[in-house]
Amino acid sequence: MLKLFLPAEHVRSVFEITPKDLADKGIKGIITDLDNTLVEWDRPEATPMLIEWFEQMKAHGISITVVSNNNEKRVKSFCEPLNLSFIYRAKKPMGNAFRQALKQMALQKQEVVVIGDQLLTDVFGGNRSRIHTILVVPVAQSDGFFTKFNRMVERRLLAFFRKKGMLHWEEQK
Repeated sequence: MLKLFLPAEHVRSVFEITPKDLADKGIKGIITDLDNTLVEWDRPEATPMLIEWFEQMKAHGISITVVSNNNEKRVKSFCEPLNLSFIYRAKKPMGNAFRQALKQMALQKQEVVVIGDQLLTDVFGGNRSRIHTILVVPVAQSDGFFTKFNRMVERRLLAFFRKKGMLHWEEQK
């Protein structure tokens, strides 16, 4: 059960994820969280560097769907100017939003990765849905109220995984 909280991969930021790396794995789609994964939770728009990353993915035929637990206004105002498909109030880690994103992209689980900054929502939800998960370091040091609680639980989980020698990405650095 605890292994469902363990990501398949870990990177410092989405910018370490390249279209070539994804294509080499047969990946054609990305389900990504928004807040503290792509931009700070209080940043309303994408950075120029992030826009370039989206354009590179799209140029290589990789679909992107933003799946966020945040409200419609926040997610829509971020995604619409970028022409990104999105799902708001996703209720992650529940599986409905992941299944909906797969359907929107017309892709199979093995053709998609889930990218997020939280073990309890993004990684757990992606793993429960049997989709390859990539954990990123949060882009902001501050969090909303509920996320602060999640971070406390995540620190304990990571300490447990570290103690058991299960954090293989730490060996690669």
